[in-house]
Amino acid sequence: MRVSRRSALLGGAATLALTTTLPAVAAPSRKLADPFTLGVASGDPTPDGVVLWTRLAVSPLNEDGLGGMPDRVVPVHWEVAEDERFRRIARRGVAHARPESAHTVHVEAGGLRAGREYFYRFRTGGEISPAGRTRTAPGPEVLRTELTMCFASCSHYGQGYFTAYRRLAEDHPDLILHLGDYQYEYAAGANEVRKVLGPETRTLANYRLRHAQYKTDPDLQLAHATAPWLVVWDDHETENNWADEVPEQPDPNFLARRAAAFQAYYENMPLRRTSKPNGIDLQLYRRIRWGGLADFHMLDTRQYRSDQACGDGVKAGCEARLDPARSITGVDQERWLLDGLHRSRARWNVLGQQVFFAQIDLTPGTPEGFNMDAWDGYKVNRDKIAAGLGQTRNAVVLTGDVHRHWAADIKAGYGDPTSRTVGVELVTTSITSGRDGNDDPNAAVLAENPHVKFHKNRRGYVRTKFTPGELRADFRTLPYVTKPDAPAETAASFLVQDREPGLHRA
Repeated sequence: MRVSRRSALLGGAATLALTTTLPAVAAPSRKLADPFTLGVASGDPTPDGVVLWTRLAVSPLNEDGLGGMPDRVVPVHWEVAEDERFRRIARRGVAHARPESAHTVHVEAGGLRAGREYFYRFRTGGEISPAGRTRTAPGPEVLRTELTMCFASCSHYGQGYFTAYRRLAEDHPDLILHLGDYQYEYAAGANEVRKVLGPETRTLANYRLRHAQYKTDPDLQLAHATAPWLVVWDDHETENNWADEVPEQPDPNFLARRAAAFQAYYENMPLRRTSKPNGIDLQLYRRIRWGGLADFHMLDTRQYRSDQACGDGVKAGCEARLDPARSITGVDQERWLLDGLHRSRARWNVLGQQVFFAQIDLTPGTPEGFNMDAWDGYKVNRDKIAAGLGQTRNAVVLTGDVHRHWAADIKAGYGDPTSRTVGVELVTTSITSGRDGNDDPNAAVLAENPHVKFHKNRRGYVRTKFTPGELRADFRTLPYVTKPDAPAETAASFLVQDREPGLHRA
């Protein structure tokens, strides 16, 4: 694989010859084997801090999901440095990895300087973790800066290699967004590219094991170690197409399954304690500010939604989707989002969310057919948010879920292609889900939707660059994922100018 100097550093080389800078750690009663098999991560940056994450697991693929760790608290020392060689230590401390949380560590490192690059690592016993790179957000008034941000979605371990994560890391982003389907609940299927371990995930042990298998992937570990992440879930972190307390299929144990999935998700993501689950509830929607340049409004479109209308799927003539009582956000999250858009003074307002926002007719000819799992199934709720986008400066909706690249203008009046454009939607394809894909242009659907400007059925991610005057989006694709180490190329690029909503080919 192509490996840059920094990739080699973040992949683990930084642990060499650096043991003298870490404080002595009381050795466990018996020395552990390498406990850092699942790598390191950071997330949710603020101007003065960032979340640091690791999970101790000497045998990460044990069926009980506990990683072969002893049933006791393990002290873990952490440190944050201003340089790659950890000569200028900015902060250090000790955390405690507890068996009841599968020996995960969430450190909310504070007291850091705004808009700075930092490096971090962990140590327990005689073992040192790989080093990670992270970054704090700029100060609240800082505008004259730029941000390289990549976003991704839908990584099915069994359907391909995670090379797209490595290519994403090689772009050296300042920030990474993951928009859901980080892992899949399914048991191993026929003719899989890589073997998925364990049954369909239903218990806490199942979900812990599944997350652990994904985290052993070196390409995913590299992406986590490259930049801070902002994460939100979609459906497969729990179960396909779940809606609030309603499972896809009748299941009297669904709420217990949901609680287990939420617990494992928090354990395995670099989230703040404000997102620690409470039974079947977990506060995931939140707002991250990147100076005066961008506000990131991260949404949860699963936990509070009404059940899908008309039995789910792509449906024509579904009047239930027009019911004003139906919501994909829930009342509280809708109010929070609209208030945040109204109050924002950022140059760019970015929604990080899961399912297709713009109207899209998926049935060529008549009648129109809409996806009931997307915002089209919740039209009134979507129209309220679209109106809010139209009243803020430079609205950008980021989306995953559909395993294809799309780019679309968001219209004020759906069904009227001449109506005012209020923002843009950038949809990332999957990391692996759907396998290699193909070059089907999907011309019939594009002809039905003139506000849709681009489609590509290949795997990959989207790379964006925000400046005060312009947003550039590069749709990155890989020719295959059923073999490792594919190259990446840019299939299309679009520009959005400040105060000029709408997509323009670069």
